[in-house]
Amino acid sequence: MRTAPGPARIGSRPGARPVPSALLALLFLLPVLTAVLVGTAPAARAAEEVSTEDARVPSGSGADAVELDTTLYRPASATAGSPAPAVLLAHGFGGSKTSVDADARDLAGRGYVVLAWSARGFGASTGQIGLDDPRYEVADVSTLLDLLAARDDVVRDAPGDPRVGVAGGSYGGALSLLAAAYDDRVDAIAPQITWNSLTTAFFPDQAAEVAGAGTPAATPGTDDVGVFKRLWAGLFFGVGSVPTGDGLLGALGGGGSAAAAPDLSGIDPQLLTCGRFRSDVCAAYQSAAATGTLTPEIAAVLDRSSPAGVLDRITAPTLLVQGTQDSLFGLGQADANARGIAANGTDVRVVWYAGGHDSPASAGVTADLRDEVAGWFDRYLRDSGTGTGGGFSYPAPTGLGSGLGQVQGGSQTVSAPTYPGLDGGDPVQRRDVAVTGGTQPVVNPAGGSPAALTIVPGLGSVSSALGGTTLEIPGQFAAFDSAPLTTAVDVVGASTVRLAVSAPGGTATMFAKLYDVGPDGSTTLPGGLVAPLALTGLSADPAAPTEVAVTLPAIVHRFEVGHSMRVLVSSTDQAFSLPVQPAVASVALADRTTLSVPEVPGQVQATAGATRWWVLLGVLVLLGLLGWLAAVLIGRRRARRVSVVEPDGEDVPLRFENVTKAYKDGFVAVRDLSFEVRRGQVLGLLGPNGAGKTTSLRMLMGLIRPTEGRISIFGHAAGPGAPVLSRLGSFVEGTGLQPHLSGRDNLTLYWAATGRPLADAHMEEAIEIAGLGTALDKRVRSYSQGMRQRVAIAQAMLGLPDLLVLDEPTNGLDPPQIHAMREVLQDYARTGRTVIVSSHLLSEIEQTCSHVVVMAKGQKIVQGTVEEIIGAGGSVLVGLADPADTDRAVALLGGLPGAGTVERTSEGLVVDLGPTGRAAALTALVEAGIAVDQLTPRRRLEDAFLSLVGES
Repeated sequence: MRTAPGPARIGSRPGARPVPSALLALLFLLPVLTAVLVGTAPAARAAEEVSTEDARVPSGSGADAVELDTTLYRPASATAGSPAPAVLLAHGFGGSKTSVDADARDLAGRGYVVLAWSARGFGASTGQIGLDDPRYEVADVSTLLDLLAARDDVVRDAPGDPRVGVAGGSYGGALSLLAAAYDDRVDAIAPQITWNSLTTAFFPDQAAEVAGAGTPAATPGTDDVGVFKRLWAGLFFGVGSVPTGDGLLGALGGGGSAAAAPDLSGIDPQLLTCGRFRSDVCAAYQSAAATGTLTPEIAAVLDRSSPAGVLDRITAPTLLVQGTQDSLFGLGQADANARGIAANGTDVRVVWYAGGHDSPASAGVTADLRDEVAGWFDRYLRDSGTGTGGGFSYPAPTGLGSGLGQVQGGSQTVSAPTYPGLDGGDPVQRRDVAVTGGTQPVVNPAGGSPAALTIVPGLGSVSSALGGTTLEIPGQFAAFDSAPLTTAVDVVGASTVRLAVSAPGGTATMFAKLYDVGPDGSTTLPGGLVAPLALTGLSADPAAPTEVAVTLPAIVHRFEVGHSMRVLVSSTDQAFSLPVQPAVASVALADRTTLSVPEVPGQVQATAGATRWWVLLGVLVLLGLLGWLAAVLIGRRRARRVSVVEPDGEDVPLRFENVTKAYKDGFVAVRDLSFEVRRGQVLGLLGPNGAGKTTSLRMLMGLIRPTEGRISIFGHAAGPGAPVLSRLGSFVEGTGLQPHLSGRDNLTLYWAATGRPLADAHMEEAIEIAGLGTALDKRVRSYSQGMRQRVAIAQAMLGLPDLLVLDEPTNGLDPPQIHAMREVLQDYARTGRTVIVSSHLLSEIEQTCSHVVVMAKGQKIVQGTVEEIIGAGGSVLVGLADPADTDRAVALLGGLPGAGTVERTSEGLVVDLGPTGRAAALTALVEAGIAVDQLTPRRRLEDAFLSLVGES
């Protein structure tokens, strides 16, 4: 169970209420109750003892010959006298054989001989990445089938023909489909969250309907044009260029460990550009990334690696598993695979689950999926009759936002006897929902920016991160709403609608979405999914627009009673390549003003975790009631307090008035400290060790009480538990991060501890301000000190507090990071917020802060602007008209009576003249024939600090 940040992190969030002891006791018992309830789950079958064998297996010939790094998992029951069926287990993109170790051991524990391997170009295998090219990666599968056929502990259906299933996720899922198409020795497959067409996946165009499909998530394929999914493609290419071993999902989910930076000296620049990719794959990506255009050459590379063209060859029974939280390979990809394979008369089962590339499945859902795969193989590799056969299951729809809905959606599933519309079966049921709205202009901005924000590959959907909130840019979208629903509608699949569109140039790029609008106007974008539209052949006349059929994203979502459905069509989305030329299109509903939504009736079935969920829900309800009671009691006590609010509080975010902190042993840490900070200032708090800086900050944050005096924040008295502390963000005395969690999980957990809505966290803004990057989703234990520091600063910025307090924020940062942090703090203050920085790096305070308070021995020595404090000394800055005179000027100034060392800077020469006056120094320079542009007082903050502290 996740735990809240330790006390060293200063802020179980400022402003948090004290918790009654009874409530604390119940909070302590919650993990115990959770463990007990988890322990009540039905026990799985006893796993067999499993041994492993590592081997290097040669595959291919000539220049394409490689060595595959393999591990074979053998159950104790598999012997020459009692051979077992086998499973080839392929890994996801960017991963290796170690990525599937847990799945391999699970299957081996069920009695299968399992062979896992690192695909060429990944892990310790040699070769280059061909994107599941039939000539290379698929041929490697045939090599591994030969290896299994030679083992006496594997069942053989015929000489050279092992009884074998193939399974894998994402990259490995497509490989299982292609292997079944190209090698008829494959007896069953279980591909997960994978693609049907890479062309459609990376250049989607949903400006059509799939005529006569009848399946729930039928999504049109891409013909000649599509909208380039640039962010996902970039992440895909980046993970493949420098494989981490944890795979794409590992990179997104915070798994894995940090690797040492490779030595790149002397390496061919082409290798740095293309990494481990084959040259034709690399060229296709570079062309797409540069132009955003689908060319025949790019399509040829993507189609070659797509199961779409060879589904008619697959006769192996197929279990298709796809995630509902997946903007990379949506439900439509599995739908297309199901239609193509079922057309051969092949057994097909379709399973949708709560998770995907945008959101990892819960532990309970993962266990259920392992049971699904094992059951499928039991049925077709063992002839046991215990498998699930065909059919369809999906998460029970809920009207919750995607973030919370993932948890609920994993607890119950809906089962239907067949996947609607397969192989001549009854088509999916559809309901027509009326939507209304007039003709609306939609602007495409110059350069395609600013763009709507819905999907952030590698970080999940913003909809999930912000509890269902997305960012739509006014003027860039048209919206069409239904009336409030009088009955709940469960959408299971892809809805369709018809639009009327015109554009001056005859073409337009747009993005269609289906929003859930609550009675209060709040909006949720299910799954954070969008449908890109590459529109061509449009009318230029708004009075005679072109009718366009649109297939919206395939989702599983309940639209509750009183909610409305909103079809929104926008001109931008930051995850895709966009036109750079400004244009205004016209969008309206076509004559048929209905939204056609798919519904799949079925039987709701609770999983093993559902009972535990309801018990846990009861415990949480009880805790909620106790928390409410505690809040009421505390609120009443606070209501009795007399609060004096200063009239200028909003202009003076912080004020110390005669503050003293003395301890019982007589030590006085802070004495009679008074200063104030104005809105928009960046204040540096300076002082040697023991000056009282940290004590002052701890009093400011309400962690300790002053002995005398008053501290006010925005005019309100600050103290332990003061509500005004909710406007303060802080980072003092260590990061307090949990090393076993990712940086993102730490931020989410910290904000959850405040009890405030997730939407108020402004999580993505804080992450962007702190410049955290993709490493945010790796575990904290793998972070450098600088990365930990930045996560802690992002934590302090959550909620975008009006007053930000940072103690030594640049500790552990290298010079470029310190420079970036300086800009972050200055930009933050320019928004009207206030920043207080305590640091021993005087040069950074000088360059970062607008104002300074200098302390020594618990007392304030001086307060003022940086310029005021620096300008009070004997140093001068000398600017020369001719740089050629620099050496002579240095010699002359250094030779003046009592002058100090002359320092050369980018601004000019800096020297302490000592007893020599500035006029005399200027006269000496002019008489020597040295032209002077300026001669102004100058000394560094370090000089002023040392002088002031020394005087104190």
